[in-house]
Amino acid sequence: MSNTITGAQAVVRTLEALGVEVAFGIPGGVMLPLYDPLYDSKVRHILVRHEQGAAHAAEGYAMATGRVGVCMATSGPGATNLVTGLADAHMDSVPIVAITGQVPSGSIGTDAFQEADIRGITFPITKHNFLISRADDIAEALVKAFHIASTGRPGPVLVDMAKDAFTGTTTWRWPIELDLPGYRPTVTPHFRQVREAAQMIVAAKKPVLFIGGGTAKARAADEVRALVDRAQLPVVGTLPARGILPRSHPLNFGLAGMHGTVAAVGALQQTDLIIAVGARFDDRVTGQLSSFAPNAKVIHCDIDPAEISKNVTADLPIVGDAKQMLIDLERNLADLELPDWTDWVAYLTSLAERYPVSRGEAGDGKLQPQEVISRIGEIAGPDTIFVTGVGQHQMWSAHFLPHEKPYQWLSSGGLGTMGYCVPATMGAKVGQPDKVVWGIDGDGCFQMTNQELVTCALNGIPVKIAIMNNEVLGMVRQWQTLFYNERYSATNLHTDRLPDFVKLAEALGCVGLRCESEEELDDVINQAMAINDRPVVVEFVVSKDAIVWPMVAAGTSNDDIKYARGMAPQWREDQS
Repeated sequence: MSNTITGAQAVVRTLEALGVEVAFGIPGGVMLPLYDPLYDSKVRHILVRHEQGAAHAAEGYAMATGRVGVCMATSGPGATNLVTGLADAHMDSVPIVAITGQVPSGSIGTDAFQEADIRGITFPITKHNFLISRADDIAEALVKAFHIASTGRPGPVLVDMAKDAFTGTTTWRWPIELDLPGYRPTVTPHFRQVREAAQMIVAAKKPVLFIGGGTAKARAADEVRALVDRAQLPVVGTLPARGILPRSHPLNFGLAGMHGTVAAVGALQQTDLIIAVGARFDDRVTGQLSSFAPNAKVIHCDIDPAEISKNVTADLPIVGDAKQMLIDLERNLADLELPDWTDWVAYLTSLAERYPVSRGEAGDGKLQPQEVISRIGEIAGPDTIFVTGVGQHQMWSAHFLPHEKPYQWLSSGGLGTMGYCVPATMGAKVGQPDKVVWGIDGDGCFQMTNQELVTCALNGIPVKIAIMNNEVLGMVRQWQTLFYNERYSATNLHTDRLPDFVKLAEALGCVGLRCESEEELDDVINQAMAINDRPVVVEFVVSKDAIVWPMVAAGTSNDDIKYARGMAPQWREDQS
């Protein structure tokens, strides 16, 4: 297939050939040549209200579908408004491609109207980026961008296109052969290293399988389950790995790290072997690095060799795809006699029973957010896709939502981006229109990106958003409570229902509901569940004094975990 078309038409035709279903964006001056052929394209364009929303929506779409998400923005401020979303996708390894317009190539470097060096700005927060000044280079650059974004360790790729690249002509051909000699991610783990890993496991007395977001990106839930069931290994995981092993599995000891379970943190601190798969040992997991897992040998498998031994030194490094590594490891263990780790598992089970995650205490008579989130999860059910903002509600959602099925949990992990929830929920619903999609947000996060609910209302995207309204920046206030003598500087958001979230929801084209008591709780959630033709926003008026426990204070040792205010677990009392 060959014909002469404009560069803008080449963009659209290439996106169609790549199977792109939807793009989130906002047009602008230099993008007008692109938006004209997009008008007739089978690629659905969703006009967002802010470019940050476009980037987060692309993330949500990618996370929910496993495909590459696409966002678009014009030059200058349009492109710079994508930066937070690109940084978020980079930290959480989310495959998105951002297409930005740039001033004409002859004007680059002259400080022309709405010029910004978006390549330079995003160099540290993209997996790769391109500047295209000729129409002939467009199709190849886009094919490379999608390949780079979705292979190896996934991540965001930016393609910046000068206006004259859009308006110039080119001869478009398909298919396009990739030529990326410098890009060859290692996918297949080395068989000798996997065999050695199996031997280290059978020699261990207290092994722990530590799974991270890489297992979700690799779509490796079945392989995790197979390995765990064969070897009877206890499992702990990072925030992005929620749902990879069902929460109800008896060997799943939950979330590791700063707000992890006592059992998960205790397992890592007392293990003699960590089998880390697709996890990067970030500071929120390790706490004070010098005291992390002091007696453990470490097997570290990651598709990104730069992550191995970056923070925690690996005794056995394995570079490769998480799914393939788990398959190979399980196959190797099948040929070995496995030890009986019953006592170790029983000890961790006792920790989980003695030190459950706090479900809140009676305080000011308002709803406890932990109970609200639990009931949303129970009523919505395990088939629901859950998306969160960042803060206390994020941690409670990680603990109390069902998490029985994989790839149905979306949250901003590495960057901790307030404002992620609403647009990411929108993107997830676009990608999985037949699924119920709930966003669990805080009143602080919600006020950063709630304008995308207009996008949802106008485009028939019936998301459900729960606002945990405690009238404060909850996680920051929690730190002020614990570490700053209750000096609440700049954390009170509003009083007297300003804004009134029900009225605001209605103004944005949504159904607005409010719940203020436990007696109303189930009824209001069920009302929201029954509305499927419009977006629904439910304000839950919750206590501002609720605190996320357990907690490891920043910079301290995981050994100093508290499961309630001033209360430390006696987790070594049964261990020699």
